[in-house]
Amino acid sequence: MKYGCYIFATDYSIRPDELARALEDRGFESFWVPEHTHIPAGRQSPWPGGGPLPRDYWHTLDPFVALGAAASVTSRIKLGTGICLVIERDPITLAKEVASLDWISRGRVLFGVGGGWNAEEMGHHGTDFAARWKVLRERVAAMKAIWERDEAEYHGKYVNFDRLWSYPKPVQKPYPPILMGGTGPHARQRAAEFDGHWMPISSREPIDEGLADLRARAAKLGRDPAAVTVSLFGAKPDEAKLAQWRDQGVERAIFTLPSEGRDTVLPLVDRYASFISKVG
Repeated sequence: MKYGCYIFATDYSIRPDELARALEDRGFESFWVPEHTHIPAGRQSPWPGGGPLPRDYWHTLDPFVALGAAASVTSRIKLGTGICLVIERDPITLAKEVASLDWISRGRVLFGVGGGWNAEEMGHHGTDFAARWKVLRERVAAMKAIWERDEAEYHGKYVNFDRLWSYPKPVQKPYPPILMGGTGPHARQRAAEFDGHWMPISSREPIDEGLADLRARAAKLGRDPAAVTVSLFGAKPDEAKLAQWRDQGVERAIFTLPSEGRDTVLPLVDRYASFISKVG
C-alpha cells in the first residue's frame, strides 16, 4: 500500500513547498491539496462533514499554484488534487494547467476530480448543481481530447470548441491518472466508466463492500477488475484496518493534516511516518 498526506493548504498553515519536501524526505508517496475558489457568504448548502464550515475552506490556496511550488522543491513525491472542482473551471484552461504541472513535475500528477457539494459556489461559476455530473463528464472528455491529440476538438452540450492546438502535453501517457472522488454507487459507476480509479472518503463509505462493487462494475464494462484502484481519503492510523485494506488490494491511504503551522504539522507527519513503517 502507498501512503500520502492531505492538507487544506492555506495562507496561515505550513507552506505547501515545505510540507511536500518534508513528506518526500520521510518516504511518503503523495501530497494532496483540495480546491475551493471561494465560499459564498450567503451559503445555504450544508457541509457534508456536519456542523459549521471550517474557515480552511475559504482560505485555501489555488491547488495548481500550491502543487507547482511543491514540484519545484521535490523530485519523487506525487502531487494530487483532492479534489479539483472541474465543474468550476474552463476545460481548455484546466487541460493546460494539468499538463503544465505534469510537465514541470516530470510526470508526477494524480488528478483527483469531483462534482462538489456547494451549490452556491458552483452557481457563481455558472454551473447548475443538478447538472454538475453531466458538466464534469463532458469537461473531462474534452480535456482528454486536448491531452491525447495534436489537433483536438469537442462538441457537446456543455463544452463546445472547434479544432485547436494546446501544449504542453502531459508527460504521463495518455494523461495523468484521473481519480473519481465521491461515495456511493453513482460515484463508483463514474469511477469505473472514467479510468477505473476511485477516491472515497474512508469515514463515509463501507470500503469493503465498495471495493467489491467497483470491481464488479468495472468487469461489467469490460475493464480488468484487477486494474481498478482505490485511494482512501482521510484514512485513520488504524494498523489492523489498513493491513486489511492493503490485503484486499487498496492502493493508497491518504492521511489528513490540520491547517496549522509547521510546529503542529511536522510532528504529526513524523508520527504518521513511524506508523506506516509498522504497517508496511
